[in-house]
Amino acid sequence: MANFGLFVRFTLREGAAEAFDALVRETAEGIRAHEPGTLVYACHEVEGAPNQRTFFELYADHAAFEEHERQPHTRHFLTERDKYVEKTEVDRLQPYAGKYPTGAEK
Repeated sequence: MANFGLFVRFTLREGAAEAFDALVRETAEGIRAHEPGTLVYACHEVEGAPNQRTFFELYADHAAFEEHERQPHTRHFLTERDKYVEKTEVDRLQPYAGKYPTGAEK
Protein backbone atom coordinates (compact mmCIF):
# COMPACT_ATOMS: atom_id res chain seq x y z
CA MET A 1 0.00 0.00 0.00
CA ALA A 2 1.20 3.53 -0.79
CA ASN A 3 2.41 6.18 1.65
CA PHE A 4 -0.04 8.90 2.64
CA GLY A 5 0.92 12.45 3.56
CA LEU A 6 -0.34 15.81 4.73
CA PHE A 7 0.95 19.33 4.35
CA VAL A 8 -0.61 21.61 6.96
CA ARG A 9 -0.25 25.37 7.35
CA PHE A 10 -1.33 26.98 10.60
CA THR A 11 -1.81 30.71 11.01
CA LEU A 12 -1.45 31.41 14.72
CA ARG A 13 -3.26 33.99 16.80
CA GLU A 14 -1.12 36.97 17.79
CA GLY A 15 1.02 36.06 20.80
CA ALA A 16 0.18 32.34 20.66
CA ALA A 17 3.38 30.98 19.09
CA GLU A 18 5.17 29.95 22.29
CA ALA A 19 2.19 28.05 23.71
CA PHE A 20 1.41 26.42 20.35
CA ASP A 21 5.02 25.31 19.93
CA ALA A 22 4.98 23.78 23.43
CA LEU A 23 1.81 21.85 22.53
CA VAL A 24 3.46 20.62 19.33
CA ARG A 25 6.58 19.46 21.17
CA GLU A 26 4.43 17.53 23.64
CA THR A 27 2.48 15.93 20.79
CA ALA A 28 5.65 15.03 18.89
CA GLU A 29 6.95 13.13 21.94
CA GLY A 30 3.84 10.92 21.85
CA ILE A 31 4.21 10.40 18.11
CA ARG A 32 7.86 9.32 18.43
CA ALA A 33 7.04 6.96 21.30
CA HIS A 34 3.82 5.35 20.02
CA GLU A 35 3.48 5.63 16.24
CA PRO A 36 5.74 3.38 14.18
CA GLY A 37 3.56 4.01 11.12
CA THR A 38 4.24 7.75 11.26
CA LEU A 39 7.38 8.00 9.13
CA VAL A 40 7.80 11.79 9.20
CA TYR A 41 6.19 14.40 11.44
CA ALA A 42 8.16 17.54 10.73
CA CYS A 43 7.09 20.89 12.16
CA HIS A 44 8.55 24.16 10.90
CA GLU A 45 8.56 27.86 11.62
CA VAL A 46 8.25 29.93 8.45
CA GLU A 47 11.08 32.39 7.87
CA GLY A 48 9.75 35.95 7.88
CA ALA A 49 6.27 34.87 9.07
CA PRO A 50 6.36 34.52 12.87
CA ASN A 51 2.69 33.49 13.10
CA GLN A 52 2.96 30.70 10.53
CA ARG A 53 3.79 27.06 11.16
CA THR A 54 3.95 24.28 8.58
CA PHE A 55 3.83 20.54 9.15
CA PHE A 56 4.85 17.81 6.74
CA GLU A 57 3.47 14.44 7.78
CA LEU A 58 4.18 11.13 6.06
CA TYR A 59 2.53 7.88 7.06
CA ALA A 60 3.27 4.32 5.98
CA ASP A 61 -0.27 4.17 4.59
CA HIS A 62 -3.75 5.56 5.20
CA ALA A 63 -4.33 3.09 8.06
CA ALA A 64 -1.26 4.50 9.87
CA PHE A 65 -2.72 8.00 9.49
CA GLU A 66 -6.04 6.80 10.94
CA GLU A 67 -4.15 5.23 13.86
CA HIS A 68 -2.35 8.55 14.39
CA GLU A 69 -5.71 10.34 14.56
CA ARG A 70 -6.93 7.92 17.28
CA GLN A 71 -3.95 8.43 19.61
CA PRO A 72 -4.57 10.29 22.91
CA HIS A 73 -1.72 12.76 22.24
CA THR A 74 -3.18 13.59 18.83
CA ARG A 75 -6.71 13.95 20.22
CA HIS A 76 -5.30 16.31 22.87
CA PHE A 77 -3.53 18.39 20.19
CA LEU A 78 -6.66 18.62 18.04
CA THR A 79 -8.72 19.76 21.04
CA GLU A 80 -6.21 22.32 22.33
CA ARG A 81 -4.94 23.84 19.08
CA ASP A 82 -8.00 26.02 18.55
CA LYS A 83 -6.85 28.18 21.47
CA TYR A 84 -3.79 29.17 19.43
CA VAL A 85 -4.77 28.82 15.77
CA GLU A 86 -6.60 31.38 13.68
CA LYS A 87 -6.61 29.42 10.41
CA THR A 88 -5.72 25.88 9.30
CA GLU A 89 -5.07 24.80 5.71
CA VAL A 90 -4.61 21.08 4.93
CA ASP A 91 -3.44 19.41 1.72
CA ARG A 92 -3.76 15.62 1.55
CA LEU A 93 -0.79 14.21 -0.35
CA GLN A 94 -0.33 11.08 -2.42
CA PRO A 95 3.44 10.70 -2.92
CA TYR A 96 4.55 9.53 -6.34
CA ALA A 97 8.26 10.42 -6.75
CA GLY A 98 11.19 11.16 -4.50
CA LYS A 99 13.28 9.76 -1.67
CA TYR A 100 11.47 8.57 1.44
CA PRO A 101 12.67 7.63 4.97
CA THR A 102 12.13 3.93 4.37
CA GLY A 103 14.77 4.20 1.66
CA ALA A 104 12.23 3.26 -0.96
CA GLU A 105 12.31 5.26 -4.14
CA LYS A 106 8.99 6.32 -5.67
